[in-house]
Amino acid sequence: MNKNIFSSQEISCIVNPQAANKKWQRRKKLKGYLLKNLPCQIIDFQGSKEETIEIARKQSLTQKIIVAVGGDGTVADVIQGIIEARREKDIILGIVPFGSGNAFRKSLGIPKSVKKAIRLLKEGETREIDLIDIEGKVTGIASIGATAKVTQEKLQHKIQGFLGHILASRIMPSLPKTEQQIELFDGISDNGEHFDKKALNLSLYECVVGKTTYFGYSWKVSPRAKIDDGYLDITLFETSGLKYLLFFPLIYFGLYQKTQKHFKAKKMVVRGKNLPVQYNGEFLGMKDRFEFRVLPRALKIIGPRNDKQ
Repeated sequence: MNKNIFSSQEISCIVNPQAANKKWQRRKKLKGYLLKNLPCQIIDFQGSKEETIEIARKQSLTQKIIVAVGGDGTVADVIQGIIEARREKDIILGIVPFGSGNAFRKSLGIPKSVKKAIRLLKEGETREIDLIDIEGKVTGIASIGATAKVTQEKLQHKIQGFLGHILASRIMPSLPKTEQQIELFDGISDNGEHFDKKALNLSLYECVVGKTTYFGYSWKVSPRAKIDDGYLDITLFETSGLKYLLFFPLIYFGLYQKTQKHFKAKKMVVRGKNLPVQYNGEFLGMKDRFEFRVLPRALKIIGPRNDKQ
């Protein structure tokens, strides 16, 4: 990246001070390091998800670069704000990882080290990545079924972070499979067959729709997802809840997914009864119909040079 594009008038750093157990607040020198190495306007506030989106939307109207300083939630909210401002073709997104999960940065090869990530903002290169649109929300990962119910359970309680996920996961063995009618459009089967439309009627425990490879805490949930191939990556789990838990170590490392039905498609419509859906760790709700679309080359982001993902 050309270092000459950097000036404090062109860059906003949106910081989540609560990320990673308030790491930003504890490590006072980090703010000075950030300002020294990346001249920017720091927006440091404690607000809701909606407020973060609105701040990102407003900043997108005047800035050239927006840096999300936080975890996956902060990154997702900043991206949503950029998209809602309709400035995705003009804004470049940077990421400085401060969260506990940071799956989005891992999928893009961005260093976990804060100092290395800041250096990457000046030395990396800009690339265009795909996103998923689901009911007007944009994300790199979404799911229908068990994971969404666990997300809902976690958000109903006060314990957050990794421990919150573990406690919420206790409901998984009792979660039933759901009948789902799935329509895939303009896609590719695992055998390489291209199709215009494919209809499936399945009893599923979980359906994962990915663009990024990882979900929270380095879970390799979509091992075959490509961030810029122009397709949704869809894995369909027909297993039971008990079997899902038994094989979870293999699922975590992306191995068990290779035994499940898998497709690429540019659009997916799912129908069923009270289907729970989550996107990027946020519970979207329960509906009888959801539509997923790929947004090709939807966002400019600073990543490592020669990244081959």
